[in-house]
Amino acid sequence: MAKTLVIAEKPSVGRDVARVLPGPFAKHEGYLDGPEHVITWAVGHLVQLAEPDEYDAKYKKWRMADLPIVPDRFKLVVRDERSKKQMGVVTKLLGSDETDLVVNACDAGREGELIFAYLYEKANATKPVKRLWLNSMTTQAMKEAFAHLRDASELELLEAAARSRSEADWIVGMNATRAATIRLRSSFDGAVSLGRVQTPTLAILARREEEIRAFKPEPYWLVDAQFAADEQRIYDGRYHAGSQPRLASAEEAARIVEAVRGGRGTITKLEKTTRKERAPLLYDLTALQRDANTNLGFSARRTLAAAQRLYEEHKALTYPRTSSRYLTSDMIAELKPTAEQVGRAARDYAQAAAYVTGLDLLPLSRVVDDEKVGDHHAIIPTNAQHVLDRMNQDDRKVYDMVARRFLAAFHPEAVFENTRVETTVAEHIFRTRGKVLIEAGWRGVYGELADSGREDDDEGREQQLPRLEQGEQADVRKVESLEKETKPPRRYTDASLLGAMETAGKLVDDDELREAMKDSGIGTPATRAAIIERLIDVGYIEREGRALVATEKGLNVIRLLAEHPLTSPGLTGEWERRLALIEQGSDSRDRFMQDIAGFAGSTVSDLDAKLKDVRIPRASLGPCPVCGHEIVENRKGFSCWSREDPGCGFVIWKSKAGKNLGPPVARELIQRGFTEKAVTGFKGRSGRSFRAKLALQQGEDGKWRVEFDEPWAREGARPPEDTEEAAPQAA
Repeated sequence: MAKTLVIAEKPSVGRDVARVLPGPFAKHEGYLDGPEHVITWAVGHLVQLAEPDEYDAKYKKWRMADLPIVPDRFKLVVRDERSKKQMGVVTKLLGSDETDLVVNACDAGREGELIFAYLYEKANATKPVKRLWLNSMTTQAMKEAFAHLRDASELELLEAAARSRSEADWIVGMNATRAATIRLRSSFDGAVSLGRVQTPTLAILARREEEIRAFKPEPYWLVDAQFAADEQRIYDGRYHAGSQPRLASAEEAARIVEAVRGGRGTITKLEKTTRKERAPLLYDLTALQRDANTNLGFSARRTLAAAQRLYEEHKALTYPRTSSRYLTSDMIAELKPTAEQVGRAARDYAQAAAYVTGLDLLPLSRVVDDEKVGDHHAIIPTNAQHVLDRMNQDDRKVYDMVARRFLAAFHPEAVFENTRVETTVAEHIFRTRGKVLIEAGWRGVYGELADSGREDDDEGREQQLPRLEQGEQADVRKVESLEKETKPPRRYTDASLLGAMETAGKLVDDDELREAMKDSGIGTPATRAAIIERLIDVGYIEREGRALVATEKGLNVIRLLAEHPLTSPGLTGEWERRLALIEQGSDSRDRFMQDIAGFAGSTVSDLDAKLKDVRIPRASLGPCPVCGHEIVENRKGFSCWSREDPGCGFVIWKSKAGKNLGPPVARELIQRGFTEKAVTGFKGRSGRSFRAKLALQQGEDGKWRVEFDEPWAREGARPPEDTEEAAPQAA
């Protein structure tokens, strides 16, 4: 009997699919067999693009003369030994006489399309294909999707964009990495990894780090006063000369303090304005990752993992790897039932959900827009039962963010009253600002009944002001000058870097403007978290608390590339825009790939010329604390050993607890024997980061080792988890 073969992306999805198809299903190794369907899975990427030496054995040696490498037709290989077994199962089922139709049930997006296309091609399959397109993993959504399978031809352009992205990354990454590595062998250990998306992302971080290092703080002074309109009505003010609160000298600040101390002022200006604030747009993946990083300290990867579990395992959220913040008009009928489900999930949501379900007409102008939905709509809760008790802590927190954002979207604007006060004392003007939330609106969904006082370096904090009248008198209760220093730019966090990637490095905070720039961002919502982790894995950046900091290696790579187009976020953003146009049928895959091949060729030539005679000297760290020889950096550590003189054997190994110790840490250990401050970026067995002080300690065998200099280490305990705090310069 002929059967339909369903190919899912993961085993867990395969099992979910089995629950909505006619059973029973018999379990076999690598697949499930039912009366009408056979279900198997890809376990992610089973098949990938082949390495260069699969095309020609000469490519096993990295030589500049062999570059650029641009295959006429790309070869596919099974990813690894573990994948071979499952690929054998999939290939056999695709070739079976019993199979008369294949359903591509991989994730409904560019990457899912690529996973299926590669394994289908590698298996030399010829069976007709239909596409299962899922936005939600609820039983009802899956049944409807199976009832409305799409023709594979409808997804040809998506597959073309997916193949183009994959091949472009191979061509640019393979050629640029080989060219840079060949020319920099004497300066760097291992490969100098470059790529179409990772290099411009590194450039954003490295250039910010250079700005911070070059920054020279300058002192300035502020003058703050406390006023009393009577004994009870107290408020604060900050001196302003025109619009400028900063004073250039301590003497000038002291003169103003003396002039107003003990004096009486007059409220010469009092302005009140009403400001309305609309609810934020629904979440796409990048916006969700940014908020989770800012509010919860989650990395982009951690947020994506939680959102994926909420989609696949808990069936509580819709498909998370989306770049849209809108819904389609055919979903309108589901919105109130979905709000009702959220309201049942937890008491915290009941009141907000009741408001939404009680509306005669839902406000849809900033929620529904068919033209702004591509492959997938915004991330929202599903219209299914949400069992919060089964969710782990991360999943629960991410669900909470999405649930509240969904309910808030249908609430009215929040209304604030902003007050600006000027108090003049002996011709010196002090400004005060107040902000009061007078109608909670959508902010009530978050339990915000009053806005917290926001601190501003120049303007001071927003206050809850007493009743004041223009023209009335106010005594100066106290006045003081404050010495401050200008601050360097803040380091990027996952949140701010994701924002920069989304807008190709441009500073954009406005939601609607970000929407307009999405097709020109670096990478896609589905890949950005992996790019950040890739930069960490190759040693180009490190996490310090929430801050992402370029290492010396990362800085040197960008310094050497200088203004090469490969470092340009704008160029990479333009490529991403063209990939989106290929999906839409407005650009040609052939034309794009020709441009990529041309870029790879010019990049090889540029790197060959630019890096040919570059030598980055190894770090020298001063005399060995044991024998006095010069300590120098080598591939695995810092030691007094050299080919000419073996030294005494003293060495500080670079690798410790998942982190590479850099020259500054090694230098401090050699000079002082310990680190004064905790070093960040170590990883415990669970994979979570921690920070710890280090010390050089001599063992009974006489050898010196770097050990953790913390109470828990001396007691033989494991390192604590999640002890990294936000670095003060992170944002």
